Amino acid sequence: MSAKRVLTDRESALPALAEAFREHGFEGASLAILSNATGLGKGSLYNFFPGGKEEMMAAVLTDIDRWFAEKIFAPLDHATDPAAAIAAMMEEVTVYFRSGRRICLVGALGLNAARERFSVTLKDYFARWIAALSHCLEVGKVPPPLALQLAEEAVSGIQGAIVLARALGDDAAFGRIVRKRHEDMLDAFARYNP
Repeated sequence: MSAKRVLTDRESALPALAEAFREHGFEGASLAILSNATGLGKGSLYNFFPGGKEEMMAAVLTDIDRWFAEKIFAPLDHATDPAAAIAAMMEEVTVYFRSGRRICLVGALGLNAARERFSVTLKDYFARWIAALSHCLEVGKVPPPLALQLAEEAVSGIQGAIVLARALGDDAAFGRIVRKRHEDMLDAFARYNP
């Protein structure tokens, strides 16, 4: 049996904290659970996160935002080939959400009692994703009202696909839904780029 790796800084604790929050939710993730997940004692957790569990979740959300800004939002915002950028987005989210096996922590947080504490962060995450995707579609000559509709459908489809895949225990459901949302966007490009 291998010894648990000891985390020596705040940043290295974030992935373990994120998974603990995914598994137990914000309210259900006790300090004992978070300590066990990170391998850090409660004192060390408070040393890295003096604001307690709320600061831990805020740091995890900041880390998630950083990843999405780099891998999803920026490529969509600066796309010169919108179809390729959207294909890359769909591939990235499929890997990130492990074909629906990984909970979207931001989405899950938005559904429970803790959402009020993090409401600005939650709203910004979804609003930025929809805006970046809508912008990318507009670069591909899709009219703004349709671009917004397709962006909302894609983001909500991805989120719903995670829930459905997990509930059914069927990773293929995630893939089918994501492919359909992708096809809808490609159809719009074809319609407005004859």
